Amino acid sequence: MKNFYILFLVVIITFLQFSCKSPTAPKSYRLSLSVSDISCTEAWIKLTVNNAPLPTNVVIKRNGNSIFSFNLTSSDTTVYDSTLFPNQTYIYQATYGKAYPTETSQTVTAKTMDTTSNNFSFQTFTFGASNAGSSYLNDIAIINDNDIWAVGAVYLDSADGAPDPNAYNAVQWDGSKWNLKRIFYYGNCSAVKYPPLRSIYIFSDNSIVVTNGGSVGWVNDDSVKLDCRVNPLLTGAINKIWGTSSNDFYVVGNGGSIAHYQNGLWQQIESGTNLQFLDIYGVADPATGKQQILAVCSQNYPPGNGVFSIQGNTATEISSNFNSPGYPVLPELFSVWFVPNTRYYIAGDGIFEKHSLSDSQWNNGPHDITRYGTASIRGTGLNDIFVAGSFGDFLHFNGVRWQSFTDKTSLPNGSYSRVAIKGNLIIAVGVNDARAVITMIKRQ
Repeated sequence: MKNFYILFLVVIITFLQFSCKSPTAPKSYRLSLSVSDISCTEAWIKLTVNNAPLPTNVVIKRNGNSIFSFNLTSSDTTVYDSTLFPNQTYIYQATYGKAYPTETSQTVTAKTMDTTSNNFSFQTFTFGASNAGSSYLNDIAIINDNDIWAVGAVYLDSADGAPDPNAYNAVQWDGSKWNLKRIFYYGNCSAVKYPPLRSIYIFSDNSIVVTNGGSVGWVNDDSVKLDCRVNPLLTGAINKIWGTSSNDFYVVGNGGSIAHYQNGLWQQIESGTNLQFLDIYGVADPATGKQQILAVCSQNYPPGNGVFSIQGNTATEISSNFNSPGYPVLPELFSVWFVPNTRYYIAGDGIFEKHSLSDSQWNNGPHDITRYGTASIRGTGLNDIFVAGSFGDFLHFNGVRWQSFTDKTSLPNGSYSRVAIKGNLIIAVGVNDARAVITMIKRQ
């Protein structure tokens, strides 16, 4: 009986020892990896050091094979791997130590993006009478497949056959056809009732803002309510709009003009240049949550160009060192699009790109893709980018390669001025033979 009680006590003590233990804590890594971004053929792997001595030797492995070996000197470093294939899964891990790799990081998985389809249908529409004057379209905005707006000037003959002096300044797609519209300007800062419109922007609440020269207005049915307070803040005509809401947006234009509209008030932004700002684009930086905004300006004579970063009410010029083989003078810059901290593109006399804004040089990587000037660039992601320009040039990047569709979009005596994308719908607008042109591209 005595032996029984002794055995019972041993069992109870053993049970209490195990039941009172804390759960095993997850392993803490002094060097951790994360995937900061990925494309079809590239991955950006971030290394973060916690309580580890620096400098230290690091070896990074992909799927068990060493691909990088270097001396790590910073607590936060991003490694760029550009030798991947589309739609594949890769596993990264790092080993590190002061002299030789002695510890191991956790593994991270990165799946590359798949390429996007190049299977498109094309349909081109023209507007304007041949003897009525030069018709053209400057800008395009897509609400949905059944509501698309283009702005510019379209001249038709009047009822008696003579040219009609009042231009149609907008064209709207209703899902089955394009409808010409005369949008009436009222307000003391516009002397023209139906002025040609230079730019349009449609916000998420379907608020429509348009510009004509130095005026900004909100569209309401077939009229525009002007806000004349912006006029004294400008030194030239407005060329482009971009913003996050109808209460927070920017306009850029000629003479180095930049203005910011926020919560009912306008603020002039000094740019320090008198060049023509031709495009502005912004998107939230996933690393900070703040909007990253870039604007490009240009001038052909005397030659000049610039790329500006806009934060709040401050504009700062960044690197404008462009590698442009074959161009003896500074290239003209017409449009900008980017994915923050990953890839930045500028269209103009070539298609320029770089990975980080801190890089000193813009490279004309795909300079052999097109012989023509590129006027507008927009994308939905690193595997879906569109460019349109002179003589109807139209290009698509599917994540691996650029492909030209100019044989289907050619404008022998004209050019596209803007391109817009929403889902599988792409619209390019411009002019050809003094007539306004809209090319509708649908991904099949």
